Amino acid sequence: MKVLATALLGVLSVIFVVAFALQERYPWLQYVRAAAEGGMVGALADWFAVTALFKHPMGLKIPHTAIIPRKKDQIGESLGQFVEENFLSEAVVRAKLDSARIAEKAGSWLARPESADRVAVEGAALIRGAFTVLNDEAVQGVIESMVRKHVLGPPWGPPVGRIAERLFREGHHHRLVDLLVDRAADWVDANYGVVTRVVAQRSPTWVPRLVDGVVGDRVYAELSKFIRAVQDDQHHDVRIALDKYLKDLAQDLQYSPETIAKAEEIKGQLLDDPRVRDLTARTWATIKSALLEAVSDPQSELTENFKAAVRDFGGRLASDPELAAKVNRWISDGAAYAVRTYRSEIAGVISETVGRWDAEETSRKIELQVGKDLQFIRINGTVVGSLAGLAIFALAHAVFG
Repeated sequence: MKVLATALLGVLSVIFVVAFALQERYPWLQYVRAAAEGGMVGALADWFAVTALFKHPMGLKIPHTAIIPRKKDQIGESLGQFVEENFLSEAVVRAKLDSARIAEKAGSWLARPESADRVAVEGAALIRGAFTVLNDEAVQGVIESMVRKHVLGPPWGPPVGRIAERLFREGHHHRLVDLLVDRAADWVDANYGVVTRVVAQRSPTWVPRLVDGVVGDRVYAELSKFIRAVQDDQHHDVRIALDKYLKDLAQDLQYSPETIAKAEEIKGQLLDDPRVRDLTARTWATIKSALLEAVSDPQSELTENFKAAVRDFGGRLASDPELAAKVNRWISDGAAYAVRTYRSEIAGVISETVGRWDAEETSRKIELQVGKDLQFIRINGTVVGSLAGLAIFALAHAVFG
């Protein structure tokens, strides 16, 4: 386009020279000369204007030339401000998102089996990537600190006492007591020899074996009778005493400083530093291994359940207007908050990016993008100048000729 516009200027220059030289012999060439002269003026003027946008014409540092290289940073700031005011407006963003109906479209997409499969595949890749990036020791440290803060830090006595008090008050411990009594009865039934042997071992050496046998039988019979009585009678004194003991223990765990201190001592013995570290390490290793195994198997129960949940959620989004409206509102509110809070930073990316560009390179890129239209301006200037020159000369000749 530059060659075409410059060639047109060259053609008019030749026509001007020929017409100027022969106009005395051929008066009608005066009109041709005037048209060519006007076209040359228009072409040169528009060449200067177009060139002055991007560089100094002919290298001459004429004022108000090379506008884009000199004003690059201001252009970037103006462009960023324009985008911020006209595109990053909360009203514009809300209107666009409201008309987009994102929830319904996303729901229709998620409800398709192939879409749920893709979400599962991408989710599995994300989980594997996260586990690859995560440092096991750092994660274990976080888990350990959480255990210490939320499990070991608070005293165990009062909360355990409150839970136990509710369980005992509602009678949930009775089944456990029944189970223990039944196991005790089964053990007595199956261990006659053990009972009689223990009695014989505890009796004085001077007691005859016959007496040991009689005493052993008697002790076994009384023990069996006692266990059966406790087993059959829900209001047995042992059961009542046990209920009272457990309820008193629940109260002491909540309000007795001595019992609370003992509970803390037991907690410290059960969960000392090495045990806590071992527990957190095994917990993280178990979670990591189970998740990696589940996400690596497309047919695993976790993957299948996840796909079903995705499809179900997509179907609900597509068919439930109330849920879709709520999700659309959440998206709109989130985008509006982001625009309201970070619009200047987002628009600043434009001005900062333009600011980092090289001035000459920026000018060249812009010229390549719009240069074709700018060269048409030169061509139009040449044509309009020719017509204007011809019209002016013809009018002047008609008035003063």
